[in-house]
Amino acid sequence: MPISTIKARLPYDAATIWRIITSSDDYRWRSDIARIEKLSDKQFMEHTHSGYATLFTITISQPFERYEFDLENENIKGHWCGLLSERNGQTEIIFTETVFAKKWYLKPFVKTYLRKQQSVYLKDLRQKLLETVR
Repeated sequence: MPISTIKARLPYDAATIWRIITSSDDYRWRSDIARIEKLSDKQFMEHTHSGYATLFTITISQPFERYEFDLENENIKGHWCGLLSERNGQTEIIFTETVFAKKWYLKPFVKTYLRKQQSVYLKDLRQKLLETVR
């Protein structure tokens, strides 16, 4: 199973970052998402602009520290783990995604796909943080 991890140190407190990354209502900052549909306290569905729907099931939610969920759509199945660690007014984030391709012909592209998705997510998050703190 391909694993991809992205790390960053952001000059914001963990509570602010937590509020942004865990909100199913405020998602318009995400350039890759058309909408999020909240199904329950533990499940939500993300819909991309191209029509793909991915189901997320929250498995761990430790405010300001750890957020994890399982994810699945017609092409992939996996797990995402987000760790936050605040020190001296900055927060280090470590986001790790492990994904299994359901279709054999997608397997060679999964690692590249994960890296691209994580890069876009971090870029969008940095922009949202800039707008939030202004």
